[in-house]
Amino acid sequence: MSGLVVRAAASVRSPRGRVPEGVPAALDYFRDLLTPFGEKPDEELLSRGPHVHHRDLVDLLVADGGVGRSRPELAIVAHALPDVVPFTAVAPHLTEQLGGRAVNFAIGQQGLAAPFTALRIASAYHRSGRAAEVVIAVLEQTTLPTPFPLPLPRETSLTDSAAALVLGASTGEGLGFVRAHAAGSAAAALGRELGEDGTLLVLGPWVTEDVPDHGAVHRVAPGSYCTSLWLELADHWQEWQRDFRRIVLCDTDPRSGRSHVALFAATGG
Repeated sequence: MSGLVVRAAASVRSPRGRVPEGVPAALDYFRDLLTPFGEKPDEELLSRGPHVHHRDLVDLLVADGGVGRSRPELAIVAHALPDVVPFTAVAPHLTEQLGGRAVNFAIGQQGLAAPFTALRIASAYHRSGRAAEVVIAVLEQTTLPTPFPLPLPRETSLTDSAAALVLGASTGEGLGFVRAHAAGSAAAALGRELGEDGTLLVLGPWVTEDVPDHGAVHRVAPGSYCTSLWLELADHWQEWQRDFRRIVLCDTDPRSGRSHVALFAATGG
């Protein structure tokens, strides 16, 4: 069976938020969650956030025709930051919007590694014949009850954003997922992926160390934690597929220090 190729993609940036709902109940939950760690929720911080729910982001992604027409057998939601609404399961909602027959689950608590893990799982499902088509949704909402400890550049804040990839079997020319892996530094993670002609290196905003010299480099602007690479891939995959033979995505989680790489390559043609 051939590997997964990108069939469609969509991105969402800074959507309109909601009027805060259920803040007192959410505060009770966050108070119980944070008190054992000597922290307490900030009511003002929680109230003034944009309150873009994960469900809102999924609905906006599905509104894109390419994503909305998908009927996957596997749907994965990946996120680094939790939903503003506690105890919500958004992967089943994504599945309901896309035909209702997909095995579905979410991957969290991995920082920006979550989408890379999702790609590896999707590839394994496809190779085993369990999923001919897969949708991966990468979500990031920024309404939190405490400041999130990320080393953001001055005057830069995280924005609500989301990206979706529809992946399926190759039917000719396309951009196919090859592999994803991690290492203790960006240089180590990139070591075996660079050096070939026709390769575009896409560096996320958290890669601050020196990386091996490479000709074609696309640097992603700051403003997101987990979604940055996937927003760019969703926006540019078709032109990158046309102009390059290989696309290498790399970012370094500022909290763990581990670097993650995903390799895509042109198929067919």
